Amino acid sequence: MKLGSPAAPPETRPGTSGPRAGTALAASVLGFFMITLDAVVVNVALPSIRADLGGGMTGLQWVLDGYTLMFAAFLLSAGAFSDRLGARRSFGIGLVLFLIASLACGVAPGMVALVAARFVQGAAAALMLPASMALIGEAYPEPVRRARAIAFWAMGGAIASTSGPVIGGLLSLASWRLIFLINIPVGVVALVLLARTSRSARHSAPIDWIGQTTAMLAMGGIIYGVIEAGAAGFAAPQVAIALTAGFAALAAFAVGQARGRHPMIPPELRRSRTLLVAAAAGFAFMVGYYGLPFVMSLDLQQHRGLSAFQTGIAFLPMMLTGLIITPFSARIVERFGARRLVTLGFRAMAVGLAAIALLPAASPVWVVSGLMVLVGLAGPLVMPPMTAALLNAVPGHLAGTASGIFNTSRQFGGALAVAVFGALLAEPSTFHPGLMASLLIAAAVALCAALASRQLNERNIP
Repeated sequence: MKLGSPAAPPETRPGTSGPRAGTALAASVLGFFMITLDAVVVNVALPSIRADLGGGMTGLQWVLDGYTLMFAAFLLSAGAFSDRLGARRSFGIGLVLFLIASLACGVAPGMVALVAARFVQGAAAALMLPASMALIGEAYPEPVRRARAIAFWAMGGAIASTSGPVIGGLLSLASWRLIFLINIPVGVVALVLLARTSRSARHSAPIDWIGQTTAMLAMGGIIYGVIEAGAAGFAAPQVAIALTAGFAALAAFAVGQARGRHPMIPPELRRSRTLLVAAAAGFAFMVGYYGLPFVMSLDLQQHRGLSAFQTGIAFLPMMLTGLIITPFSARIVERFGARRLVTLGFRAMAVGLAAIALLPAASPVWVVSGLMVLVGLAGPLVMPPMTAALLNAVPGHLAGTASGIFNTSRQFGGALAVAVFGALLAEPSTFHPGLMASLLIAAAVALCAALASRQLNERNIP
């Protein structure tokens, strides 16, 4: 325990098992469910949102990237806040903000208000996610039980991913606003469970404000520049300025992390090969897993004539694959090893993305739906073992920081995918070539991740 941290009574010490560990896991699962749901439920509702609020392709990109960009931008500091405030308190603050922002999204009068509320939602999700992972790490200190708890935690995301497109399509038949308001009852249950969990220990974790600022400028400048390039072209002054500022801020961030007194990424984490591989895998995974629904939702509704609900059904086989396999992921890792599964998952993703990209435009929807199952396999084969590997490879007092770094790479990958793919799809006359290019880019990124995952150190994995 860090000097100055209040000693917790025996029943509240991190790592205790029993009912309180169960409530911590349940609250974390519900939180991860909402975070994931709001990343995927919006895709099938995009045409309905545009019909109601306007905004064009750029507006739709910001509805998605407003969430993921703020999610990514605040995750690095959110991990430190989780360590500093305690996982339980950090999770609770994020959850309350998330519910308020969800209500604001549901009653937004226009596109600007909706995007602003999505920004707040993303920042709140950033507080919740590393704290939810740290709660599990505290409640389940033994590696094998922790890996199995993480598999259940991942179920929250798998269920949200599975049900999200269908829920979004179904609720959009009444009103797209309901896709945000549905968070309210789920969040209230999570708050009740959180109130019954053990108190979390606090650890000294200075906030790197320079790092936070340069990280936000880097991600914001790059994402804004790419999104604007789709509408105005890369030669537009605002695009050039944004991209230049973004890459300059990225360089400043790197220098600050190497020379700063209290960097967001501590030296012991910068030296971790497991963290480096996990960050690369998280980025690549979200490029495909988040970029595919964005691209195909627009294609299935705008060019193939499907309704929002029918589009959700088309995604169902892909999502069900993750839901079915995820509960067994921990035991599969114990038998075959994380490195082999992660590599296999990325290879399956690459094959699925490339196959869909190369399909003729008139291919039946059931063929597209079947090939998306290969992408769905990557969910349970990549994320649970990679998450367990990361938590087992870092010191316990840095679990929140490490998970924040890992999930920052994930969210930035998703945000960049939407920005790049949206720019490629911006012109209706070149939509299908843009769709092919988008999916082939995602496939290439997945193949690179498959190669990188072979460097995963399994000595820290149970």
